[in-house]
Amino acid sequence: MTLIKQFQSFLNTPSIWNNEQFGIEQFNFPVVDLVNFSPTPIPDNLRLGHQMESICKQLLEHSSQFDVLVYNLPIREGKQTLGEIDFILKDAATKQIIHVELTYKFYIINPDISEPLHQLIGPNKSDAFFMKMEKIKNKQFALLHSEAGTAALSSLNIDASKLVHQTCFKAQLFKPYNLEALHLSPLNKNCIVGYWLRLKNFTTDAFRNYQFYIPTKKEWALNPEVNIEWISYTDALLDIELQLAKQKSPLVWMKKNDMPFEKFFVVWW
Repeated sequence: MTLIKQFQSFLNTPSIWNNEQFGIEQFNFPVVDLVNFSPTPIPDNLRLGHQMESICKQLLEHSSQFDVLVYNLPIREGKQTLGEIDFILKDAATKQIIHVELTYKFYIINPDISEPLHQLIGPNKSDAFFMKMEKIKNKQFALLHSEAGTAALSSLNIDASKLVHQTCFKAQLFKPYNLEALHLSPLNKNCIVGYWLRLKNFTTDAFRNYQFYIPTKKEWALNPEVNIEWISYTDALLDIELQLAKQKSPLVWMKKNDMPFEKFFVVWW
């Protein structure tokens, strides 16, 4: 899959909420024309979060709306690293300085959890939307107003007291298999791109007659396409079972004849 598709997928992924929610303002990502865009290749050894940071940086630099003043600035106190600032931007029109924390997540929606905001969890249960939101607000934003954060920004001639804090929080959400009615407000329902299920669901006749592709984590953000090496149900089942045995929940793409592609997680738990 071509490099440019990674950038297109980032741009096409919606924000998990619009405007301001939970006391956090959502960054309004600029419209970026990719016609004359020549992206720099992203190293294969970067984890998904750092890949997204590189994609975001290149797109912002290509945009005429913002200047990137700071990117991945570590905040240190002595030898201890307290955290890292993702981006500080300058709006070319208003001259406003904006601190932006980037998050790109894949969450399944688990209705077995009673509190709606706690229902969004990572497919491996290793992270959760509510915890990430609290971290952004109470740690990542606050870091810039700590003594070490203020000093680091001051050395770059940036006044921390005049910053506006925003988050660029993009997400792909997966609803439970065969569940149609889902109340997601105030979150953005346009983030729902697929569903999740367990192995007992996948081993039914509903899946046996189709073709599959199990993307690497680097490919998770992409959309399925025809010209990839699709595999049989039997081969897919073997691969899925191997990942589940390692307590990993694979993302699976499915091709159903001439119907739209489907994306789903098979969870191990």
